[in-house]
Amino acid sequence: MKNDHAVTRSSQLCAVDYAFKRIGGKYKARILWYLDMKSILRYGELSRTLPDITTKMLTQTLRELEDDKLIVRKMYHEVPPKVEYSLSETGKELIPFIAHLHAWGKKQIMLEAQSFGMELAHAASEACKAVCPTDRPATV
Repeated sequence: MKNDHAVTRSSQLCAVDYAFKRIGGKYKARILWYLDMKSILRYGELSRTLPDITTKMLTQTLRELEDDKLIVRKMYHEVPPKVEYSLSETGKELIPFIAHLHAWGKKQIMLEAQSFGMELAHAASEACKAVCPTDRPATV
């Protein structure tokens, strides 16, 4: 929620709006998901995990997640500088919901792919396994 921590009646219509202002967007939920899978990631590792994100966008998104207290940034004072990112306790609370989205998305990919043939369904499944090697149950 980019510099907007005041919750007002005019800016926050409901709790869903509030939640999506904090985790909405193309990359935030993916970053939280990957941090949950790996526990700790450095900037370069995150960049390689999200090949479609620019350096500027990754930096901005990490700052927003840190400002919203969803991730923890730990900086080591050494040369070269070392920075690690991990989930905060608040960020960890979101993982079961992201797991539900993962399960739903995987199901939809398979349903769509089946209409185009099993080769595409297999390719979609393998692509998901490459990024999300563990299939966890979506429980809340």
